[in-house]
Amino acid sequence: MTDFADGSGTGGARVKGVTVIKPIIYGNVSKHFGKKRESDSHTHEWTVYLKPFLNEDMSNYVKKVQFKLHESYANPNRILFKPPYEVSETGWGEFEVQIKIHFNDGNERPITFYHMLKLFHTGNDSSTTTAMVQGRKTVVSENYDEIIFQDPTQYINTLLTTTRCLTLNAYKHETNFEERKAKTLESIKGGRSQVAEEIIELKEKLQLAKETIVKFKTELGKVNGQDKSEDMVF
Repeated sequence: MTDFADGSGTGGARVKGVTVIKPIIYGNVSKHFGKKRESDSHTHEWTVYLKPFLNEDMSNYVKKVQFKLHESYANPNRILFKPPYEVSETGWGEFEVQIKIHFNDGNERPITFYHMLKLFHTGNDSSTTTAMVQGRKTVVSENYDEIIFQDPTQYINTLLTTTRCLTLNAYKHETNFEERKAKTLESIKGGRSQVAEEIIELKEKLQLAKETIVKFKTELGKVNGQDKSEDMVF
C-alpha cells in the first residue's frame, strides 16, 4: 500500500483533507509449452501485468509503466504508455519483476511494486492458482494493492476522479480476491484463537511454577528450622 502525503518535488497546490484510493492488481499468468523448446530451452510462455482492480482506464492519471525484467532478456526495461500495461515473453525460470508507475502529474513521485514471476503452482503456495484459459492449464499469480493519494494536487485529483470505463464488457480477474480475503480473515481468526489458547496454557504453567516455588520455599524453611533446632541441642 503506497501513500502520497506531501507532494515534494516541483511544488503544487494540494487539495487538503482529500484522500483518493486507487486499488490495483499486478501479477502474471503462465502456460507450459508441454515440452522444452529446443532452440533456447524455454518451457513457458508468460505475461506480467499491472491493471486496475475496478473497471477504469488508468491512463487518465498514469503516464507510463515500466517493467524491469531479468537482465538475461534483450531490452529488460519495457515501457508502456497506454493500457494494457503488460509484457509477454517466454522463459524457463522464475525471477523478480520490478513494476514502476509514473503519473501524469510530475508532483507525484513514481512508485514501485515488486512481483515474483510464477511459472509453477504448488499446493502450499496460496499466492498462485491454476485455471483453464482457452482450454489450456494456466498458472495465475495476482496481488491486490492500493495507491493512496493523500492531499493530491488539484490537477491529479481531477484526473483521478474523472476516469472512464476500461471496457464495456464484463470486467473480472482470474483470482477471486473476495474468497482470498475471506480465507485470510479466517486464517487470522484461527491464528488468534491458537495464540489465545497458548497464552492460557502458559499462564497455567506459570501459576503451577509459582505454586511449586512456594512449596519448595516452605519445605526449605522447615528443613532450615530443623537444622537450627539440632544445632541448639548439646
